Amino acid sequence: MSPSSTAIRRTVEAYLGRHPGERDALAGLLAALDRPDDATARTTLPGHVTCSPVIIDRQGRVLHIRHRATGGLLLARGGHIEPGDRTLLAAALREVSEEAGIGPGALCLTRQLLGSPVDIDVHDIDASPSKGEPAHRHYDVRYVFYLAGEEPPTIALHDEEASGAQWLPQVEVTSPTLRAKLLSARLHGRPEPVNASALIHDGTGRYLLHLRDHKPGVIWQSGAFALLGGGRTHEDPSLEATLLRELSEEVPDLRLEDVKP
Repeated sequence: MSPSSTAIRRTVEAYLGRHPGERDALAGLLAALDRPDDATARTTLPGHVTCSPVIIDRQGRVLHIRHRATGGLLLARGGHIEPGDRTLLAAALREVSEEAGIGPGALCLTRQLLGSPVDIDVHDIDASPSKGEPAHRHYDVRYVFYLAGEEPPTIALHDEEASGAQWLPQVEVTSPTLRAKLLSARLHGRPEPVNASALIHDGTGRYLLHLRDHKPGVIWQSGAFALLGGGRTHEDPSLEATLLRELSEEVPDLRLEDVKP
């Protein structure tokens, strides 16, 4: 099931909390989320939500894809959200895999954004008689990923409209709004830990695990016994704070003293 309008609104409102000056610019998106229609369906008019991945390498460069339709360099654009995309972030990961051949395992989140959108762009799409689509609008939610490995992976373009790929410095990013956000966030491209887990044992060789909810595509190690822990949030001042918060949520009766990494 694709993300609900309620879930998307939470993401948008959190984004506007960081960029309050963009509320007027996103008024059309907020109005679309108030309607009963599926805001992610490509048939929803006059506009619908899409997702784009922004891939940054170890040199801080951003992957751009050249598309024949425009003759110019565009970001490794995403596209329409599919029914199997449970979250906007999952849609962005699927898009980069389908368009550039970069799998989710080759990417990681950034400490600065932690899976929050770096930018939400509103742009008009020309009518496409061949697809039976009138002119409409995309509310494009953009997510940043770093490359997990030292060397950039091989780019395998799968989009028939794509004719080439290029890594560009952030100062040359073709989208003005995204360029400003990237430079402001100071995204250097070097991965940093954003998750923390605890190995807790009872002194006799037994380790404490918990059963994760069975939500494939949403929860990592879905339905399996796994270590306690989780991902850092914007409110966590450190990974140690992340771990203590996760432990308090997952095993509230457990009392640990003097926890150190």
